Formats: sequence, structure tokens, C-alpha cells
Amino acid sequence: MKMNGSIGVIIGNRDFFPDRLVAEARVEIIELFNKLAIPAVMLDTETTKLGGVETFQDAQKCAALFRAHRDEIIGVLVVLPNFGDERGIAETLKLAGLNVPVLVQGYPDDLNKLDVARRRDSWCGKISACNNLYQFGIKYTLTTKHVVHPQDATFIKDLQDFVAVCRVTKGLRNVRIGAIGARPGGFNTVRYSEKILQRNGISVVTVDLSEILGRANKLTQHDTSVQQHLQKIRDYAAVGRTPDEALFQMAKFDVVLAEFVAENALDATAIQCWTSIQQNYGCNVCTSMSIMSESMSPSGCEVDVTGTLSMYALQLASGTPSALVDWNNNYADDDNKCVLFHCGNWAKSFLPDIEISTAPILGTSVGEENTYGALSGRTPAMPLTFGRISTDDPKGIMKAYVGEGRLTDDSLKTFGNRAVAEIPNLQKLMHYICNNGFEHHVVMNASKTAGILKEALGNYMGWEVQLFDEPIRDSVQNGHTSRELVSQYS
Repeated sequence: MKMNGSIGVIIGNRDFFPDRLVAEARVEIIELFNKLAIPAVMLDTETTKLGGVETFQDAQKCAALFRAHRDEIIGVLVVLPNFGDERGIAETLKLAGLNVPVLVQGYPDDLNKLDVARRRDSWCGKISACNNLYQFGIKYTLTTKHVVHPQDATFIKDLQDFVAVCRVTKGLRNVRIGAIGARPGGFNTVRYSEKILQRNGISVVTVDLSEILGRANKLTQHDTSVQQHLQKIRDYAAVGRTPDEALFQMAKFDVVLAEFVAENALDATAIQCWTSIQQNYGCNVCTSMSIMSESMSPSGCEVDVTGTLSMYALQLASGTPSALVDWNNNYADDDNKCVLFHCGNWAKSFLPDIEISTAPILGTSVGEENTYGALSGRTPAMPLTFGRISTDDPKGIMKAYVGEGRLTDDSLKTFGNRAVAEIPNLQKLMHYICNNGFEHHVVMNASKTAGILKEALGNYMGWEVQLFDEPIRDSVQNGHTSRELVSQYS
């Protein structure tokens, strides 16, 4: 996924440690950032000694630089080539006031270089730096190894994961979701608190479905915009036996939907796809929703706004499309497998055999001829991160669960969009979902990004997050108690 921002860099220094360590670290970090195509914002060597931060005056200069780049900095890396000045680091972040994720790295010492002229003491300095960040109320992330060289493979992964954490955090604090139509009457499960979302920086833009259908009905198949969107649909998926009349209805709706998204600068949409549009307009909107999700503007079913928010979060973490699915069926007698299903709006990335079809279940009540536009396709084996964000209205909080598994090629004879998931200790996961009032919708993403989501949603967004590969226990991180899971998978 495109970087879409910069990382601020603070290189700590302490006067009685060798200055050359700072100069060497600066070169190494610049080389690594260039290699990974990560834009950096850091002091030059003329503004402060060697471009490091040691004194309060250095902190003021670095903070001023960060403030000047406030709109582009999505996170900050703290580099400790030696013990570092614990106050200078914390004061820089306090004065900058960025409120972005912070990654703290310390260099390892060489056993043969522990004399006064060459020792680093970053092992100890990192503890002091984190202690000050904790005192200042600044959230931070740790590297896998307590001290690690920037060229170490674990640090490179830590840094890439941290960039993803920054993307998720920045994206969720400014996301705009369109709620198109009213929640279907039979789906209390997708109710949510718009006020809790707004308190967390998530805006919901609502519109009555009749406004969208009214605008669509004013279009004709001869309009240039309709012809353009019709071609887009034909290019996207095989049309199968879908009649031209249904394709034109889909194209007209797609035109208006795209206009509404653009007019309101929306990042994602949740649509009333059941059953008003079939009864009052005569087609399904699944194909349009799939096209949007594939183009990284996720679209969810049944006005499931927090489900759509979950799609967006997993997309931000991985840089690939997400799909909203039902936890739908057991898979024979395998306790660690289940069937994931939906009528048919998953992104094309999940459906190599994609075809525009109908929604047979919905068709039993509205007439199958009114459900053209649903997609048919089977998801093959691929990695799986699953997750769900919800508003817990009785508690007045945001909560989520995330985890990992895999999608399999196991035999599955059914219709619609379908997949088989294998998830360790799936029965305990289902107990957790039911006991904690989560929805029947979950999001799947072809990645391994649960750890990134846990860090972004829990540490930086401040939400209650369960990482489902562990038994529930109380833990404290950065001064915040949370309910977490500890190893229950073998």
C-alpha cells in the first residue's frame, strides 16, 4: 500500500557517550528508509549537533520541524544509538503535539566495545526513554528485541508493521462512512452508536435510499455516464445470464452511488441491500459494492456501518481489499473449520471465478428476477486475518476482536460468495463472540495482520481489543488496563 505520509525521526544523544554513534546511526536510518521507500522528517546536521536531540533547545528545534510537517507525519521513530537523553525525547514529542504512534529502537552493544570510548548503554537508555514517555502520557510501541540493529530482519519487519499501525491509526481517526438507506428491520444485529463513533473521529453521512433510487430512475440507458459505468461492470466480471435490463439498472445505480461518494468525500459505504432495493428498483447492488471494495473503498451489506469500518481497518493494515462475511455454517464435524458466506458482494480479489448472478435465498421472497447483480464465486486457499469492530452501547466504548487463520480449498457445494476457514480453537472464538454480543458479520482479509490491528486499535485508538490466539487475562499496557487473550492455541 502507498505510504501516504512520512515518519518523523528523533535520534537521541547523551553528552558523555561517543558522538560518532549518532552520526553513524543517522546514515544507517536514512539508508534503511530509502531502501523501504519511507519518507523521513528529521533534523539536519547543521540545526543540532549531528542532527541529534539532546538538550531542551534541541527538542524545541525538532518539535518545530515536526509541527511544520504535521499534515504529513503519521508516526515517529525514536532511535537510540547510545543511552540518549530521556527528557529530550519526551519533550520533543510533547512540544510537537502530533498525537501519532511512536516506535522506540535502541542499538545493541558489542561485547568487545564496552570501554568508555565505545559503549552505547542503549539497553538501559531505552528503559529510561520509555519511562519518560509513560510519565508524559505518550503512547509508544516496542521493537520485538529490546535492542536491535536497524539492519536486523526483525527490526525491518517491526518498522514495516509500525508503518501499517500508523496507517490504521491515521485512517480511523478521520474516516467518513456513508450509510445509504435505513437498517433492514430484521437486522437488529447491525445497530450501532453514531455518537460513540463520532467521539472516536469516525463520521457517518446518512442518506435515505429513496434519494439514491430517485436520482437513478431519472437516468436513461442512453446517458453517457450510464454507458461508461455499464462498460465498467462488463469489464469487471462475466455477466453470465444477467439480462441487459438488469445491467442497465445496475449501471444507473452505480452512477449515482459514485456521485454520492464523491460529493461527500466518503472513504467507505454501508448500503441497505435487503430488501427495499430489490422490491423498489429491481436488482441487487452487490456488483457495485464489490467494485468499490476492490478499488479500496470498502462497501458493506445491510447498513452494517461498524462492519464497514472493520473492512476499512483491515484494509489499512494490509494494503489489500477486505470482505464482509457471515460466520455462516459449521464445516461437517471439523471443530476448527467453518463456512464463510454472503449473497455476493466480496471484492474480486477473493473470487477468481467471479460471475454476476442472482441471490437465490433473497429471491424466494422478492423474486429471483429482481436479484440480478449478486456475485457468484468461490474463494480459494489464502492467508486469513479476521476481525470485527463494534460499538458497545451499554458500556459506551469501542471494542473489537482480531485473529488469524487460513482459508482452505476444502470442498464446498453451495452458491453465492463462499469460503472455508480454518481457525485454531474456533469453538472458543464462537463462545467469545456470543458471550460478548458481537455481530454475525465478520471481516476477512488475505493477510497476517492481527498484531498490527491489535496495536493500532488497542494501544493508539484506546479501544478494548481481544487478540484471539491467547486465554483471557487482565493486562496493563502504557497505563491502560485491558482484557486480553493468552495462548490457548496449540
